[in-house]
Amino acid sequence: MRKFIDNKIVIASNNDGKILELNEILKVFSIQILSNKNFNIPEPIEDGNSFKENAYIKALNTASKTKLVSLSDDSGISFKALDGRPGIHSARYAGKNKDFTLAMKKLNDELKNKDNKSCKFICALSLCWPDGFNITVQGEIYGEFTWPPSGTNGFGYDAIFYYPKLKKTFGELDSSVKHNISHRNLAFKKLKTEIKKIIHE
Repeated sequence: MRKFIDNKIVIASNNDGKILELNEILKVFSIQILSNKNFNIPEPIEDGNSFKENAYIKALNTASKTKLVSLSDDSGISFKALDGRPGIHSARYAGKNKDFTLAMKKLNDELKNKDNKSCKFICALSLCWPDGFNITVQGEIYGEFTWPPSGTNGFGYDAIFYYPKLKKTFGELDSSVKHNISHRNLAFKKLKTEIKKIIHE
């Protein structure tokens, strides 16, 4: 059996949007939530070949440095017409300054002559202990590319991800609605199921 060390979880990120969303999701646990920002931990080089591998790399980096249990998220957008791109390189599309306005324009240019606008958001979550033990899961949600971007909620590619069931982009959704249906929440439901199997209260 496992337990949360000192009743804390460290979110292995310096991304404010990601930290905010994971904070919302983690509210179900009576636990203190910290992040890389509390420890001045830079994020490591993500050289994995999948979302799950990169999530684990980030979680292990933070867990080993803080000696606490760490939760990391590796997520992105994938387009059928682009053979899965940008995929694990979603953040890199935004450049060094993480300019997602630029990233969305790049995608619009690439998709201009493509008939298939279907895409999916993918999120891998990795919960990792300092000894490397981990639970790593993945969630996906399907939608369509839309242009121009619409909505100012969320972050990243939310404004171009149109969700047909609600007839809105993720950027237009209220945060509470998005949290209930998102790829991140789908991954978290899987994670929670696995946590219950191994956590010793």
